[in-house]
Formats: sequence, structure tokens, C-alpha cells
Amino acid sequence: MFSTYEETLNWVHSRLRLGIKPGLQRMEWMMEKLGHPERRIKSVHIGGTNGKGSTVTFLRSILQEAGYSVGTFTSPYFEQFNERISLNGVPIKDEEIVRLANDIYPLAEELEKTELGGPTEFEIITAMSFQYFGHVQPADIVLFEVGLGGRYDSTNIIYPVLSIISSIGLDHTAILGDTYEKIAFEKAGIIKPGINVITGVKQQEALAVIQEKAFEMKAPVYQLGNEFTIAGHKSLPRGEFFNLKTVFQEFSGLETGMAGKHQTENASLAVMAAELLNNYYSFLIEDIHIKAGLKNAYWPGRFEIISENPLVVIDGAHNEEGIAALSEELAARFHEKRKNLVFAALSDKKLDKMIGNLDSVADKIAFTEFNFPRAAAAEDLYEISSHNNKHFNKDWEQLLENELKETEKDTILVVTGSLYFLSEAKPYLLQLIGNETY
Repeated sequence: MFSTYEETLNWVHSRLRLGIKPGLQRMEWMMEKLGHPERRIKSVHIGGTNGKGSTVTFLRSILQEAGYSVGTFTSPYFEQFNERISLNGVPIKDEEIVRLANDIYPLAEELEKTELGGPTEFEIITAMSFQYFGHVQPADIVLFEVGLGGRYDSTNIIYPVLSIISSIGLDHTAILGDTYEKIAFEKAGIIKPGINVITGVKQQEALAVIQEKAFEMKAPVYQLGNEFTIAGHKSLPRGEFFNLKTVFQEFSGLETGMAGKHQTENASLAVMAAELLNNYYSFLIEDIHIKAGLKNAYWPGRFEIISENPLVVIDGAHNEEGIAALSEELAARFHEKRKNLVFAALSDKKLDKMIGNLDSVADKIAFTEFNFPRAAAAEDLYEISSHNNKHFNKDWEQLLENELKETEKDTILVVTGSLYFLSEAKPYLLQLIGNETY
């Protein structure tokens, strides 16, 4: 059992050695032992390749504006581990992490001795979130973000009031499959009988899979572009402006506090969810709550401008679709500026297409690496690039310091790639900028 936060985290992270073990049996076993806390929680389940975290953030912000207490379970964390389990946007306390781990530890030890085997790191954290919101600190509603896939994801033992599938992209193909249809099949695994499904999926072949699953489950589908549509979009200096028409009403003059055209889509998913909660589940959510919620929503590391002078943007574009959205946004929003890019990534991504896309928008591109088990080597990333103005530096701190020195008035520095890398890079960049030591 644990008495300190540090030893608790060491134990949780030690479960990484078990890797990814898709399946729900271990979760169901632990929930049975805990008295099924997951059944005590009113929840929304959010899956998809990209946009899950932003959609969670927009919906949480709307619900908070309406006066509700909102729990969230998200991954990965950006600034501190505790934020994975948060209440009203505030990460739970260190002592609560210790308490929850002590609830789960004896179960993990017992489970280890069974034919099911010990729980993974993600299963441990998911179980902690169920225990927290089910038995320790109930909330009016909890938003659960899927970790990987959907069908066999640890979160998929809940029976939510709404399911959201934000997008489909070719990520984690070794586990989820190498086509849009196969990945959509895994994501559609979160669809429950009779439960409304909201989706922003665009590929027709993926959408067909989701619609087929929803039909099988008698689950109504609300599709972006059909039951709710975006119009009048334009970019703002620090966000986006758009109008939205849903099956319930029309919203004009919506603004997001998060930049990027794709954020209007994530925001629309959240608005549609709020509309369904309002109309079918007795949540009193008014237009003013929706407008304020979208405008005030903040999610770190998503096209986040961390400095105006020098102009520095960080963006956790960690897969092919994320990189495409970033490249499109850079070309549209900063077409007049020279673009210097820094990229670090995990080795299990489709790096050739990601780097090829970055090459096409960058005036200069630099590659680096960071201390993480699956991190790609800087030199390997460099070799993949075909840019004529490229370099690499294994020391990411030195690289960022050098790049800041070269960021002049006509230049934007963009640091992108793995969220694990950005979580380390952001505080270091802010320190350099604040101290003007570059």
C-alpha cells in the first residue's frame, strides 16, 4: 500500500511494462470487486481519432457555465498526471490519487494471480476514475474519453446517456486495423442500444460502418453535415467564428477560444451534445451557456499561441490527420510569415506522411528526440524528411533555445508532434521566453 504520491505514481507507471491488452474482462472483474461504481455515474462517452480532448473540453465548459459539476477522464495528461481525473477542470489532489491507488492495488495484486493477468497502466487509471466519480466524489455528469479504439477500450464498460465519435483517422493501425472501415468498426464499439450517437466522421466508408452499428443497436445518429451544419466560418486572432444549425435551433455568432478550423467541428459536436442533454435528459442549458462555454474553453497544446513576441505556437499534432489540420491552419492563418518547425514524435506513427506534410509548409524544419520509451530518434526523423533546409539535434532543450534566437518578427516558431514531448517543451519554452535567456 502507498503512503506518498511519488511511490503511487511509480507503481502506476510500472504497469506500462504490460503494454496494451485490449479487452474488458479485467475491468469488469475489478468493478465487481468495487461494487460497480461505474453504474452510479451519469456519463457521456467520447471516442474518435482526433478531437476527443477538445470536444470534452468544449462540452465540459458549456455544462459548467450552466451550473453543473462536471467530471472528466482524459488522456494523456499534459502538465501533470492528476489532470487525467478532473472535476470542473481542476485535477484531483495528490492525496486523492494515493487513496484511489490504495483502493485498486490489492485488486491488481489479486488479479495478477488469475488467468486474466494483471491490469495495465490504463486499466488501473480507468478503474481509479470510476472509483472516484462513483464512490468518492460524485458529479452531475462525467465525460469519459476513450483511450484507444473503443470496442475493447477500458472505458467501454459504462452505459452512457450519449456517445460521441469525433473523427476517424489512420492511427494505431497495428492494433485497430489499417483501413478506415476497420478503425471505424473499433470506434463504433462504444455505441450502446438506444443511446444517441453524435459523430463528426467524414469518410463515407467509415460513416457507413458507424451507421450500420447504430442501426443494429437502434441508436439514433446525429451526423455533422446532416442533423447539424456549420456555416459562416471565419478565423479570429485567437479562435474561430461560426454559425451552427441543429435539428433543434440555429445559433449565430458562436466563437471558440481555441484556434483552428477543425475546432469549429469539435465545438459543434459539443453543442449538439448539449442540445440533446437539454432536450432529452433534463439538463437546463441555455444559449448563453453554450456561447460562453465555447468562448471560454481552454485545452493546452492545441494550436496554442504561448507567445506573441516572439510568435510561438505549440500543437500536439501526433498523427497524420492532426498534422494535415496543423499544416492547413498554418498556411491559412500565417501565410505571410516564415515558418520554422520543430518536430518530435513516437516511432510507431506513420512518420513518412506526417513529415512529408510538414516539409510542404515549413521554411525550415528541425527534428529532435525526448526521453520516452517509444520516442523516435532525431536522426531517423531527419532522414525521412526531404526538406532542403533541415537539421536535427538530439538535445531538445538546446534546439529550442537556438530556434527561439532565430525567431524574428517575420517568423513563427511552431513546436509540434507528440503530446508527451510538448508537455516537457512548453514549460521550458515559457521559462526561456520569460527570462529572455535565448
